[in-house]
Parts: sequence; C-alpha cells; structure tokens
Amino acid sequence: MKKEKAVVLLSGGLDSSVVLSIAIKNGFIPYCISFDYGQRHKSELFYAKKQVFLQKVKYYKVFKIDFFGGSALTDNIEIPNNRYSSNIPNDIPVTYVPARNTIFLSYALGYSEYLQCSNIFIGVNIIDYSGYPDCRPEFISMFEKMANIATKQSVLGQKIKIHAPLLKMNKKEIIETGEKNNVDFKYTMSCYNPKNKINCGECDACLLRLNGFFEANMKDPTKYKKNV
Repeated sequence: MKKEKAVVLLSGGLDSSVVLSIAIKNGFIPYCISFDYGQRHKSELFYAKKQVFLQKVKYYKVFKIDFFGGSALTDNIEIPNNRYSSNIPNDIPVTYVPARNTIFLSYALGYSEYLQCSNIFIGVNIIDYSGYPDCRPEFISMFEKMANIATKQSVLGQKIKIHAPLLKMNKKEIIETGEKNNVDFKYTMSCYNPKNKINCGECDACLLRLNGFFEANMKDPTKYKKNV
C-alpha cells in the first residue's frame, strides 16, 4: 500500500517534534515546514533542522514571513517569568501572537494542496496552555471545515484532515509519547527567551516543559542557562 503524504508543522519545540514522530509512526511521509517570522526565539529553527535530520525527514521547507508585532515573541514586550508553573495565569498571555496558527495552517493548507496531500499535522494543545485561543478544539474543527470548502482538491472530493494528536494530552503524556517514539529531546527547544540556543529556564514554556519532565520522572536533557 502506497504511503500517504502529510504536511507537518515543525517549530523545533518539544510538542511539534513529538507530533512529527507520531506522523512517521502512523506511516505518513512527512513534508515538514517551519516559519521564520522574526520570532524572539528564532534559534528554535536550529532545532527544527536537527529533528529533520534525527527523524530522517527527506522533505523540509522554511517559510519566511514578515509578521507584525503585538506579542512578546515578535515585539519589544517583556517575556513573563514565573517561579512556578502553578503561577501561570489562565488568561491569554502576552506571548500570544495574533492569528499565528491561522496563518501557519493557511500556509500548510496551500502547501498540502500543491503536494496533492490531504493530511496536515499540528502540535496544538489545550491542557497545559489553554490560554491561546488558536489551540482549542473549536479552532481546529472550524479550520478543517473551512479547508474543505475553500480548496479545489476538497471540492473535487479529496477531503482534508487536520491532525492534532496532542490536543488533549498533558505535557507528561506528550513527553512519554515522544520517549516511546525515540524523540531525542536534547535537540528540542521550548523556550521563549533563549540565549545562544540555551533555554532560560524561567519563562512559562520552560516551566511547563520542566514540570512535564518532572511528572514523567525523567530528566530534561536540553540545556538551560542555570541549574533547574
């Protein structure tokens, strides 16, 4: 049986690297895409390329986008630091980038139609970071519906599926899944404010990651600027 293609959004972070491993394990041929959008944590692209190599991905593209501000990740806004993951507020954080996943999925949709591919994988999650409105099940469902009325391939009968396998997993479960799939977590970056490809260990993303490894009873092998 011929393998199906899948466009996989790969940031170089822990979640997207695990999603890539899931797509491969499920028998898809991954066409990975990353985005250079002027993000503060642009060094994540180094890790995306590492995962492409480590997971033996043949097809990989980086799209450069001239993004706007309005987020701590793309503008001169301070990254929030918290002492404990339990202190992270539930409201929409300043690290939210306006419509980012809508834009990324739109690129993935266009690329998938170009490839005559009907599967798109994205690493959104609502359990550990429900503050982002574009990580909710409603968003994924509505985008999939839109994709299936807005593309030539869907009108001609090739329906598009948005796969979000991590949607309802907590960080511990995501890490355990990646461990089973032999993801090398040393070469992933979750940090919002890294320096020289080293995680800060203080931002929300670092704290959630560290807490996930703690709950999974595993040591995080990636580098942090201080002992955590």
